[in-house]
Amino acid sequence: MKDRIVIKVGSNVLTRPDGKLDVTRMSAIVDQIAWLRRQDYEVVLVSSGAVASGRGELQVGHSLDSVEQRQLFSAVGQVKLVGLYYDLFREFGIHVGQVLTTKENFQPGEQYENQRACMTVMLGNGVLPIVNENDTVSVTELMFTDNDELSGLIAEMVQASVLVLLSNIDGVFTAHPDSPEAELIRQVAPERDLSEYIRPERSAFGRGGMHSKYQTASRLQRAGIRVVIANGERENILVDLMERPAEVPHTEFIPVCN
Repeated sequence: MKDRIVIKVGSNVLTRPDGKLDVTRMSAIVDQIAWLRRQDYEVVLVSSGAVASGRGELQVGHSLDSVEQRQLFSAVGQVKLVGLYYDLFREFGIHVGQVLTTKENFQPGEQYENQRACMTVMLGNGVLPIVNENDTVSVTELMFTDNDELSGLIAEMVQASVLVLLSNIDGVFTAHPDSPEAELIRQVAPERDLSEYIRPERSAFGRGGMHSKYQTASRLQRAGIRVVIANGERENILVDLMERPAEVPHTEFIPVCN
């Protein structure tokens, strides 16, 4: 079986400061994924950005509560988001398929097996799955914590060798990244506790933050899957992680050897 990579791209990577989609960065990420495919990797993309896309597309002249906003903007934005990915990947002759999922689909049973079978047949036929939470129906207790959690579950489902979490910072630091004494933690051995360095804040446009990335990475490394946290705003980040990892800042969680 080919090496499988799950790449999660966060909202802060895909959005501009005004909250709208950054199409230029989307294009750069697609270019790099196309390169990975040429190196004979199978890739699954877990992409945030639907709500931001919908918010930038639709102007609402009356107040909506948080659930209504999430449902409305994600319903409108998911169409635009996947349409953009379709156009960008088509330039490389890559077929894409949309997978919208909920937490319920990861409970043991028929729904889990059906989703795994769907992902397997897509990958087996050269189709690149683009995965996101189904925000139109996932509310309150049905929601994933964020797409970090979702990407970890997907990595386990498809038996990926590595999960790459692209954020807007280089990885896990020993202090706030803006602090002069902050040092990037390059490698995290199994069972090493980084909780003293992890702050609970969420990202500006997404639901996640470094805490959720750390939780996902720790769980996956115990399952034997390597996890990399890196800065998706860095030019050519995915290619550099594969070709010259020692030269590019990132945090790598070393998996337990099974």
